[in-house]
Amino acid sequence: MAKPYDSTIGEGGETQQLGSGDTPVMTTNHGTPLSDNQNSLKAGARGPTLLEDFILREKIFHFDHERIPERIVHARGSVAHGYFECTDPIPDLSRASLFAEKGKRTEVIVRFSTVAGGAGSVDTPRDVRGFATKFYTDEGNWDLVANNIPVFFIQDAIKFPDLIHSVKMEADRGFPQAASAHDTFWDFVSLMPETLHTVVWAMSDRGIPRSYRMMEGFGIHTFKLVNAEGQEHFVKFHWRPKLGTQSLVWDESLKLQAGDNDFHRRDLWDAIAEGAFPEYEFGIQVFDAELAASLPYDVLDATKLIPEEIVPLRIIGRMVLDRNPANHFAENEQLAFLPSNVVPGVDFSDDPLLQGRLFSYLDTQKSRLGTTNFHQIPVNAPKCPYANMMRDGMMQTHVHTGRANYEPNSLAQAGEEGGPRPRPDGFRSAAQPVAGEKLRIRADTFADHYSQPRMFWKSQTENEQAHIASAITFELSKVALEHVRIRVLSHLRNVDEDLAARVAKGLAMDLPEAAAPASPPVDLDPSDALSIQKRWQATLQGRKVGVLFDEGSDKASLDNLLQAIRDAGGTPFTIAPKVGGIMLKGGEMKADGQLAGSPSWLFDAVALVLTREAAEKLAKDSAAIGFVMDAYAHLKAIGHDDNAQPLLDRAGIMPDQGVTDLAALPKAATLRYWDREPKLRDLA
Repeated sequence: MAKPYDSTIGEGGETQQLGSGDTPVMTTNHGTPLSDNQNSLKAGARGPTLLEDFILREKIFHFDHERIPERIVHARGSVAHGYFECTDPIPDLSRASLFAEKGKRTEVIVRFSTVAGGAGSVDTPRDVRGFATKFYTDEGNWDLVANNIPVFFIQDAIKFPDLIHSVKMEADRGFPQAASAHDTFWDFVSLMPETLHTVVWAMSDRGIPRSYRMMEGFGIHTFKLVNAEGQEHFVKFHWRPKLGTQSLVWDESLKLQAGDNDFHRRDLWDAIAEGAFPEYEFGIQVFDAELAASLPYDVLDATKLIPEEIVPLRIIGRMVLDRNPANHFAENEQLAFLPSNVVPGVDFSDDPLLQGRLFSYLDTQKSRLGTTNFHQIPVNAPKCPYANMMRDGMMQTHVHTGRANYEPNSLAQAGEEGGPRPRPDGFRSAAQPVAGEKLRIRADTFADHYSQPRMFWKSQTENEQAHIASAITFELSKVALEHVRIRVLSHLRNVDEDLAARVAKGLAMDLPEAAAPASPPVDLDPSDALSIQKRWQATLQGRKVGVLFDEGSDKASLDNLLQAIRDAGGTPFTIAPKVGGIMLKGGEMKADGQLAGSPSWLFDAVALVLTREAAEKLAKDSAAIGFVMDAYAHLKAIGHDDNAQPLLDRAGIMPDQGVTDLAALPKAATLRYWDREPKLRDLA
């Protein structure tokens, strides 16, 4: 048997050090044994991360440069230009100029994205979504790099490479792509219970959004706002879509992965091209250190949120996206976001996940874009004047003049400029005391991993809970390692016994003993703000209705329906077996799409404007039958008249509130019919 710390050769030819029992010892790339791979080096248990942490820097540096030039995460994305408008100035809270005046507009670019899949993956898998905004302010760029889920999987940035390695394609086989339903991800989850809060969110309907236009955004971390007097407040940032938050259903999401790989990208582009500009409210949760200390969780813990019932959301602005990119590569692939890009009046907290991101994002741009001068690429360049003493480097596009490339200098003479200088009212970090030993440790206040997932579960409707339990059951059914499934179930028991029992039943497994929690969970009050269905916005604005017609359909009825949909704010899309001109009763009409290529998955509701003869003919057409069956299965409204009954009968459509006459369709189309679901499929 090898002695402790003997050097030996691993399977891949790499040199390993062996600990007791021939277990390889984890080391740095240069062979230094590690004592802790769970925590970054901080000044005190809740203090800031220290730059001297060479283990953190080496780990993230390597991770950032693993693949080029595609983004390691958030590789598949869509961008749009627009503006932010301040609607409620907050100079008492922040000296940031974009929040100083009512009506002040700031140019923005936004990138929406999936996380796990590569650039060639699809839009609609179950995944976290990115919601990153670059504000081109008159005091420099501010990058708010957000997600559509308000918490994150891990508490410390040193674990980010491990998280992403686990959810990406498995290292030996190169699959699955853009999916979390596999062994390595759930193995990581089962060993890191801090992931559970985000996992439950991702397994909810939040993981399969209907559209980027109907998706919330959250800054995740606790930041600080600092006013002109240096007073500071903690803050969390929120984006709230004016169209309301809406999701797909799981079967619909799966079909869209085949039916339209670019469903979200196309939806965003088409909306802007048609003048239906996506709009979002910008809200802040502001609180002080006293309230933070009173909470039963730590506001520096990125796996926790503060319910709006405790700290209400204050809407201070709106964002409108009104321009599509002119070049996908130049404005999407070359777009670089940095959480470290803040403006005077916005500052960082000591959140250890945020502290690591401040290093990681800057470092990865050199790998992706090939130069330290990536900030000169037009989409990344500030719109305000900018200057410093940083010169040269690969792909330098500025022609700097003068002898001095250092500061301070005294060469402002003989026609030369002295160059830029700091100014007293420039960015200043908020003053705060820092004390404590240098150590690798997780604060005790970070130890509760179950209370907030429990709160999220309790906040959902029964139908939403069934979706969560069914999603976890599905994902674990793809996990071949039984011990991983057992461990996950042991953690779920600490979240909710009913949830754990439903998942265990769906897997035909016995419930194991509950995992021993590091900190006993507590019951937090549910929050309606965490439920999509409880806050459903019944509107046709931004929604799309597929209208099926065929030869002989009544043109007047069809025209009336299309206008009624438009009047309600929706977008009608006409569908027929053929896309050329079709003779109707009262005239001719061309369809927007062919039936075989326009399944009902692409629409929020459908309508059937048919003659009896056409309905009987289409009742023998699998595309028409599937069109109606899928709309019904995806809980959408179906508008029809008596002529369409043969097709409805063939598709097995049972009457309910969502199966309605044509006149009532515009109102019915504003909802999904969740009560229909138990009749159609078994849910956990």
